[in-house]
Amino acid sequence: MALLKNSLMLQGRLRHAAAAAALTARRGAATSTEEYARRNYADNTSEYNTVIGSLVAQRRPFLLRDAYDDMMLDGVKPERDTFHTLIVGTMKGSRLQDALYFRDQMKEMGLQPDVNLYNFLISTCGKCKNSDAAIMLLEEMKAHGVKLKGETYICLLNALASTGQTDQVYAIVSDMSAAGLGLNKFCYAGLITAFKNKTPTTEETMAKILDFVRQSKGWQYVERVSRDSAENIMMNVSEEELYNLPTAEYVNRRGGFVFKQHTVYHVAIHACAELRSKETLEALLEMFNKDNRDGSTYDAYMVMQAMRCYLRCGDIDSAVKMFEEYSSSRSPPAELYVTLAEGAMIGYTPRGMQLAQETIEKMISRNFFLNARLGTDLLLAAAGETTGGYTTANYVWDLLQSRNVTPNLPAVEAYHKGLTAREIPSDDPRLLNVARVLDNLQLRFGPRRNTQ
Repeated sequence: MALLKNSLMLQGRLRHAAAAAALTARRGAATSTEEYARRNYADNTSEYNTVIGSLVAQRRPFLLRDAYDDMMLDGVKPERDTFHTLIVGTMKGSRLQDALYFRDQMKEMGLQPDVNLYNFLISTCGKCKNSDAAIMLLEEMKAHGVKLKGETYICLLNALASTGQTDQVYAIVSDMSAAGLGLNKFCYAGLITAFKNKTPTTEETMAKILDFVRQSKGWQYVERVSRDSAENIMMNVSEEELYNLPTAEYVNRRGGFVFKQHTVYHVAIHACAELRSKETLEALLEMFNKDNRDGSTYDAYMVMQAMRCYLRCGDIDSAVKMFEEYSSSRSPPAELYVTLAEGAMIGYTPRGMQLAQETIEKMISRNFFLNARLGTDLLLAAAGETTGGYTTANYVWDLLQSRNVTPNLPAVEAYHKGLTAREIPSDDPRLLNVARVLDNLQLRFGPRRNTQ
């Protein structure tokens, strides 16, 4: 527990540890044993592994390089497990440069990356939309005789799909067939993603998405492809996260937020929302209803993405209808309220702003409260209003302040910009408070060592 507590203090200590050590060396002064023990947070590989694991669990990937540098300064040799945890952390944080750095460090210490590590590296390429790096890693695997697993093919497929490389995605599918591997739901999800990201968007794009959903109904269960590896489970990496699916951050939510058997529909409806294709969405919903006449219904994620699609297409009525139909049978999660309110603010029409305000009020009346992420989304959307009384933005800000929740820097900057653009006295309490919070955030999130 002491180590976990110490890891919370790393942000301040890690940034200065290397500089302090270098300064001490230049001065030629020997650090006393007591002073070293006081400021040091780990002494051996096991303790560093605990600290690194804690940073990964806390989603602080920007500190992993600092922890590794301190490990080297202390003369502690990392093990294979250390590098696996470091690379998983960079994958979760979408930090490709750091991931490749740790791979190079691993090789310099005589440790050859295994197939699971390459899977994490390729997944990181997909998160960072760098398909060239994914191909480079594939060639490296072949050069070192690392045998590809079913997971590797799907990681590659989805990494290439992130940049819309449909030809290369089809090549991976051919390689899977040659290796005796059938396509599963994650492969069809990758194919849909590839066409979603392919530019320019054409009529063929939406037709392909519908076609892949139809084909996926007969996907083959292949144990080598669909089974989570033991290491993925130990590293707390779900298949959705490994393959960069849009449901990754929601898949572990309780209460039926995501029904995993509907993975292909999740990705397809998300594509409709991104591409603003209301016609394709309605065709998908009709297809889903025909496929699930046994009583299965939409999960919260499908409703959320369908609402996004309607709202991005300017159809507020259909979005409200979708929300009300879902709410009539179960309690909607906070994300659905936020999606409806945020989408209603698109275009900043009087009706949309009124709907957004009413939706947020209804959410609060049902004892839902805004956290930093949801509050940031709403404030960022509301802050863009250039006409009107800025009522919704002020309301969201007041809700966050009442619970001592600070939104992220971009949202506070946008809100401050919106306030200063209005005729507000310079000594207005609200403006002064927002300016103070903005100054604190800018200081807190200033330049760091090992930034990417």
